[in-house]
Amino acid sequence: MNVPPVLLVGHGTVDATGVAEFVAFTDRVRRVLAAENVDVDGGFIELSQPTVHEAWTALSGRGHTALAAVPMVLVAAGHAKGDIPAALQREVVRDRATSYVLGRPLGPHPVLQHLLDQRVTAALRGDPGAGTAVLLVGRGSTDPDANAEVCKVARLLQEGRPYDFVEPAFVSLARPDVTAGLARCRALGARRVVVAPYFLFDGVLPRRVVDQATAFGAEHPDVDVRIAGYLGDCDELAGLVVERYREALHGDIRMNCDTCAYRVLLPGFEDKLGAAQTPHHHPDDPAHGHGHGHGHGHGHGHEQVEAVAGE
Repeated sequence: MNVPPVLLVGHGTVDATGVAEFVAFTDRVRRVLAAENVDVDGGFIELSQPTVHEAWTALSGRGHTALAAVPMVLVAAGHAKGDIPAALQREVVRDRATSYVLGRPLGPHPVLQHLLDQRVTAALRGDPGAGTAVLLVGRGSTDPDANAEVCKVARLLQEGRPYDFVEPAFVSLARPDVTAGLARCRALGARRVVVAPYFLFDGVLPRRVVDQATAFGAEHPDVDVRIAGYLGDCDELAGLVVERYREALHGDIRMNCDTCAYRVLLPGFEDKLGAAQTPHHHPDDPAHGHGHGHGHGHGHGHEQVEAVAGE
């Protein structure tokens, strides 16, 4: 087959709704690309099925040897920089007849700003955006570059829109957390705050955002706390994935390395510099017992990943 297929690579979740949304989104991308005879499959690197190994095997079983992988993540944190490339490279080690090219994470991108704005507008239920603060809540990471990217997205969301201000927060691993972010909005004078979860699909963490925001609103009746929907399975997101797919095939793909803790010495993150990246062991991955387990990682040299993947 001459047309490389799309392999959507998700992190995985223990939440059944989130898994179902990922699978439904994979079907959506498949429909979008059906007229071009582009095959599509998807899998997770951990926690849930279908696994990346299952998706890779399905595509290779349909005659594909060169794949184009699109990481279903919003920021270039550890999953995009290490876990996903390592998991994909492990598949190449298992089947030397296959290869892959890796696309960029989905964000930041104007389509995502547009979708966030739509979700916030829906939460306002016809109320004007003026007089409104937005708390953009990302996943949170031990990677400072990834956390900084969420702050960038918050600023981009504010530009050209009627919100009084947009503040970033995180639901895990980084500060400020949801409660502290809402408290900051309140201290800055906000009397209405829309909490916008910066997540692709449902899961444990998006629901935690809802729970924490709801609790803050109940404890502070002087603030009208509303909660926007996450990005979700939609045509606009599918279009962005197709863009990343085409870019992977024909564009100049470069990981953001200027502030990457794996390549640049950053204060407080010295242990990450030059650290090897290894794939997660997925409990549903039968190949772990064949000797191709957690040790088939690579150093965080992007040129090395691209060279090996292109064998």
